[in-house]
Amino acid sequence: MPAYSPEDEALATKLVTFFPQNTDVPTHNAIIAVFNSKTGIPEIIMDGEVITTMRTAAVSAVATQHLCAPNPQILAVLGSGVQARSHIQALSSIMSFNKIKIWSRTRKNADILAGEVDGTAYDSAQEAVKDADVIITVTSSEKPVLKKEWVKPGAHINAVGACCPDWQEIDPDLVRSSVLYVDSRDAALKESGDVIMAKAEIFAELGEMLLGLKDAKVHETTLFKSLGLAIEDVMSAKLVQNLLKKT
Repeated sequence: MPAYSPEDEALATKLVTFFPQNTDVPTHNAIIAVFNSKTGIPEIIMDGEVITTMRTAAVSAVATQHLCAPNPQILAVLGSGVQARSHIQALSSIMSFNKIKIWSRTRKNADILAGEVDGTAYDSAQEAVKDADVIITVTSSEKPVLKKEWVKPGAHINAVGACCPDWQEIDPDLVRSSVLYVDSRDAALKESGDVIMAKAEIFAELGEMLLGLKDAKVHETTLFKSLGLAIEDVMSAKLVQNLLKKT
């Protein structure tokens, strides 16, 4: 996943593997190689897993900040892995939730995460998302785990899992009935099973909304489908490199 920003003098590429059958080790593993943008000389190799985890949650936080209704009180998280943790941390850093509700296919994992974040674990996804203002789906499910009828009208959803064209986390009816934002139209139409199989209409890329070219429909049910962009990894790696130069 290469990217280049001449304005920021940032040139790097991420090499990533995805092994969904992994259980005791991460399913995604990566390194990021940073090059000098003027000479092409390799300068640093860094862990890609941490950057991917943090930048994914950061983008979801930006989407949530702009697309959810004012003063969200309840956060629901479907999933209990590293992305669940990073998303709770990122969103809690910009919003004050009165309640954090957790569901995972393995109840023990939901209990562990709930204990870490002062949240509450639930036996079903339906219970977990009831009355939630913000919902995050970060599972490895290939079938929908979030149904339209469970979601409060006007809620905001960050759909982060289901990164393959034949995988779904979200009920197709919910995708079609929500105002759909993506990080990249091209990527969503090629890689996102949630978008492809629902045959959903994409309202805007997140960047278009941030630039004011498309509206933020904060009073409607909104869904941000996250797949990730190479430039997010490169700019995050550049930030790390700049910090290392100061130490």
